[in-house]
Amino acid sequence: MTPAPPRTDRGRLLLVLALATLVTVFTATVPLLRDWFDLRVYYGSIDNWVHHGGRIYDYRVPGTTYGFTYPPFAAVVMLPMALLDLHTAIAAALVLNLAALVLVLRLLAGPTWRRPGWYGWALTACALALFEPLRDTLSFGQVNLLLLALVLTDAALLATGRTRWAGVGIGLAAAIKLTPALFIGLLLVARRWRAAAVATVVAFGATALAASADPEASRFYWTEALWDTSRVGRLDYVSNQSVQGILARLGEPDRAVWAAAVLLVLGVWALRARRAVAAGDWTAAFALTGLAACLVSPITWVHHLVWLLPSFAVLIRTGHARIAGALYAVLCTSVVWLWFDDASGVDGFLGSNTYAWITLGLLLWLPAGQQPPDRRTGSRSTSTTTAAPSPVAPTISPASVQPESASSGTAAATAGGVFAAGGAAALDASSEPTGSTRLPALNPQSSSERASSYTADPPPS
Repeated sequence: MTPAPPRTDRGRLLLVLALATLVTVFTATVPLLRDWFDLRVYYGSIDNWVHHGGRIYDYRVPGTTYGFTYPPFAAVVMLPMALLDLHTAIAAALVLNLAALVLVLRLLAGPTWRRPGWYGWALTACALALFEPLRDTLSFGQVNLLLLALVLTDAALLATGRTRWAGVGIGLAAAIKLTPALFIGLLLVARRWRAAAVATVVAFGATALAASADPEASRFYWTEALWDTSRVGRLDYVSNQSVQGILARLGEPDRAVWAAAVLLVLGVWALRARRAVAAGDWTAAFALTGLAACLVSPITWVHHLVWLLPSFAVLIRTGHARIAGALYAVLCTSVVWLWFDDASGVDGFLGSNTYAWITLGLLLWLPAGQQPPDRRTGSRSTSTTTAAPSPVAPTISPASVQPESASSGTAAATAGGVFAAGGAAALDASSEPTGSTRLPALNPQSSSERASSYTADPPPS
C-alpha cells in the first residue's frame, strides 16, 4: 500500500529535506559528472580566437581530438567568455542554465504556475535532479536549456496570440544549433507564414553577422565541418539516441536507409503536428516537433533529450500521469550505458536504444488536441456538440497537481504534473547534428571516475 503524502507543512518539509538529501547523495556518488567538458571546449575555442589569433575550429581540448562544432554564430554569442577566466565562465554558465530551467518551468506551467506551491515545486526540483539528460546538460555546461527556453518563449507567444515577435526565439536557436530549424518547419505546417518568415530572417541574419565577424570560419563550417559528423563523435556510440544511432549500432552504414527512415519520421511528425495545430493544441505540436528533431538528427546525445520535457507536460495534462512517471523514471536510470561495451544481440538492440524507443513511442502516441480531463464535457444532457477550438487560443487548461510519494518514479510524475499545470505555452524540442563535443570516455559504468558520455575512441580522421 502506498503511504499517504504528508498533510501538514512540517511533514511536507521533512519529506522534501529527506528527498533532497537522497537526491544529493545519489547525484554525488552514482551518476558520472562531466567536469564541464563542453564548456571547456567553448571557452578554449573563444580564448584561442580572441586572445591568440587562432581559428575557431582549429582548437582542440588538450589530450583529445574534440573542438568547436557549432555554427559560427554560436561563437559570436559566446564572445563574452573572452572577458572571464575559466572558473568564472563555469559559474556563469551554471547560473544561466538554472535561470533557463526556471523560465522553461514557468512557461510550461502557464498562468497557474502558483498552484503547486512551494511543496510541489520542491518535489519537482528533486525529480528534475534525477533526470539524466538534465544532469548531463548541467555538468557538461551545454546550451540545450537555453535553446529550449528560446523556443518555448516563441511557443508561448503563438499560444496566446501575441505573434508580433513570434519566430525570433526559433530563429536564434536555429542559428546557434541546427536542428531547431525544424520548428520553422512547424510554423510552415501550421501556416503561420509571418512567424516562419521572422524565424528565417533572424536565422539568416545571425548567420550573416557571424560571417562578417569571421568569414574564413564561416566558409569552413558551411562547406566542410557541417558535413563531417566524425568531428562530433562516433555514430554508433551508445549515447547517440537517434535513428542514425540505432542503425549504426546495427552495423547499417547505408545513408539511403537512414534517409528513408528520416523521411518516414518526418511524415509522421508533419501529419500529427498539423492535426495538433488544427485542434489549437500548440503544446502538443511543439512537443511533437522536439521529438522528431531528436530522432532525425544524425547525432542526438543523451543530454539533448531535455527536449523531451514538454512531452511529459502533455502526458500529464491529458491525464496520463502514470505513463509519464514511468517513462520519466526510465530516463533517470542511465540504463543505456549497460550496453556501453557491447550493443550486439537482441538485448543490445532493445536496451542500448531505450531512450530512442521512448522518443519514437511518444512521437507515435503522444496525445494531441485533447483537453485536460477536468475540462471535458461531463454531461450528455448539456450539449451534443462542442465548438471547434480556435487556432489562436489553444485548448489548454490547468491540470491539478497532487504530490506523490518519495520514490523517483512518483516524483517524476509529480514533476510532470507541475510542467503541465496550465500548459499555456506551447512546447518544443531539439537536438542538433553537430552540436556536441566529446571527451575520451572512461567506463561509464564506474561511478568513481569522471568521464564524458562521448566516444571512447577518437573519431576517424
